[in-house]
Amino acid sequence: MKLNKLVALGAACGIAIAGVGVATSASAEPVSNSYSLVGSDTLQDSMNAIVNGTTITGATVRATSNNKTLGNFDAFGSAAIQTKSAGAFFGRPAGSGAGVTALRASITGANYSGNAAVPARQILGQVDIARSSSGPGGNANANGLLAYVPYARDAVGFAYKGGDSSWANLTAAQLKAIYECTTTTVGGVAVKPRIPQSGSGTRSFFLGAIGNPTLGSCVTDATGTTPENDASVLGANELIPFSVANWISQANGATGINTTTASGVAFGSAVSGQAAFTGTAPNLVPNSAYYSDATFGRDTYLVVEYARITPSDSKYDVALANLVNPGVNNSLTSFGSLSSSVGAVKKKFGFLAPSSTNIQRAYATL
Repeated sequence: MKLNKLVALGAACGIAIAGVGVATSASAEPVSNSYSLVGSDTLQDSMNAIVNGTTITGATVRATSNNKTLGNFDAFGSAAIQTKSAGAFFGRPAGSGAGVTALRASITGANYSGNAAVPARQILGQVDIARSSSGPGGNANANGLLAYVPYARDAVGFAYKGGDSSWANLTAAQLKAIYECTTTTVGGVAVKPRIPQSGSGTRSFFLGAIGNPTLGSCVTDATGTTPENDASVLGANELIPFSVANWISQANGATGINTTTASGVAFGSAVSGQAAFTGTAPNLVPNSAYYSDATFGRDTYLVVEYARITPSDSKYDVALANLVNPGVNNSLTSFGSLSSSVGAVKKKFGFLAPSSTNIQRAYATL
């Protein structure tokens, strides 16, 4: 999924500016003269708005760093990207896992291969921040070399096409059985599970939430090339994991593409008795109770090298540290309420404030 990009504003002071006119432009890859971001599709559209400039809140908001622009690269698009001037072209990281892998390669200098269409190559220093819609999971480590900084709160349900009224609310146990192919009909209708691409944070989070099923032979694209958060990929009687925030932002017109209006699609709740959102498009509102659910609610993250945000470390980068510090006004991870704040932009994209601002560390080695 892609947000329609916005033309670059003039040079700005501080982390963010307001009150400057912005006009829409044709979609194009960004040009960064400072830090680059790759990874999660779930976070890319809100981040595009924040770093390219937006008036969606009624005020103009744009995050910069010391008068320099940021480059936010979508999860899907051309096979190769170039994140820094004169830097290497390398395979586009499609999803949270791929973004973190690219960040690790950028730190160590290891070769990185984003996809089979682009040869593996060294990308030392080409990625500064990875967008991740899932936490560190099994890679968590108290002394880890990466820092997962909370970005916003989201939740996960599923999009479906066809079925009957019983499809609107399925339990974790039902979904697990569907993805294991031991349940093949719901409400008397054949159900066909589909799964997003293998690097998707939404995929890994959803599978964990429903009990880590062993995917059965009935699962469409189990090897993983289907883009996430795109309801238009659904065939008759199919369902697929979907970010609640992304459904809301599409339906409300915050993004440049709206797949929620694809013929016959609807959103399904995975929390018993809870709707994922309330209202009618284009005025959908997140249901905070659903987002707070311990199983299907999730914090999302921006991932950086821990050393670069640690003042006592020789690799400390004060500009990058400020950019991901939730205590700094209008940083990428802040969540203010004023219309001129980064937090207000995130709310327009269906997110709520994260449950915590505590950093999680991960990866004992890179």
